[in-house]
Amino acid sequence: MTITRRQLTLAGSLAALGVPAVHAQSWPQKPIRLIVPFSAGGPSDVLARAFAKQLGEALGQPVVVDNRVGAGGAIGIDAAVKSAPDGYTLGFAHTGTTAINPHLMARSPYDPLTELLPLTPIVSYANVLIVNSRIPATTVQEFVQWAKSHPNEAYFASGGLGATNHLSGELLKALTGMPLKHVPYRGNGPAMNDVIAGTVACMFDIPVTVVPQLKGGRVRALAILSSRRSSVLPDVPTLREAGFPGVEDAGSDLWFGLVAPPALPPAVAERLHAQAVKVVQSPEMSAAIREMGYEPWTMTPAEFKTFIRNDHAKWGKVIKAAGLQPQ
Repeated sequence: MTITRRQLTLAGSLAALGVPAVHAQSWPQKPIRLIVPFSAGGPSDVLARAFAKQLGEALGQPVVVDNRVGAGGAIGIDAAVKSAPDGYTLGFAHTGTTAINPHLMARSPYDPLTELLPLTPIVSYANVLIVNSRIPATTVQEFVQWAKSHPNEAYFASGGLGATNHLSGELLKALTGMPLKHVPYRGNGPAMNDVIAGTVACMFDIPVTVVPQLKGGRVRALAILSSRRSSVLPDVPTLREAGFPGVEDAGSDLWFGLVAPPALPPAVAERLHAQAVKVVQSPEMSAAIREMGYEPWTMTPAEFKTFIRNDHAKWGKVIKAAGLQPQ
């Protein structure tokens, strides 16, 4: 049997990592753990479990979800990227865990730019600007004028300080000059309830949560904070289309993706990436993703690494402009 130069190089790399060369060929031989840094039962957990099921079938071994919550997702991702680099522990990362939280933590347990291996994003999505249905505004331009003439009523809710919908509100203020004041809640559910009740004027939330409220006539959607319209809400314009460009340069599209420990053997990383992309792009999974209010999205590991670096820088500028300090 002829041994190629590439095979010799790969074997040498694996040996240097203390991983037998045969490992990459025989992996996986047991269940794989996917650490999800969010609570069980929420939209992100539902997405993770659907993806894990399909990935497990593609790899021939179960992919078991392990919910590790705390510190805005930092505890779970830290556990994933610092686990043994053997392909049996992966992480379900998010915009917050790589691009936002590290800027808001005085001592982040990991460096998202150097201490994780990006494999591929799985979905993209964006926050939607919704207002209480009794506010007389059907466009962002009208809402800006309403807020400027009602500064004592112009409050926006979020799921908590530093949450993506908090920063979306800060971004809206910066792009429109609106005199919005932030009211943080302990989660998006209570925040949405107060928007519906009229206690606060508006908030940002994800399409899957917004749609039922729109159908019930309890809120009105004015724009989506994205570079493109959502297939879930095709009639809702982007902020650029609404007359306020610049969101693409400041941090807009949100995402969930697959990451691993940085020393993962290259052959295992290649197989994981290939199978994850195959799963996301399959008709069954793509349809399920859209039903959940997301858009299927994949990249090469190199592209994903560059994207995370740029995303980290963009959201860092938003956080700095909002005057938020690390805690």
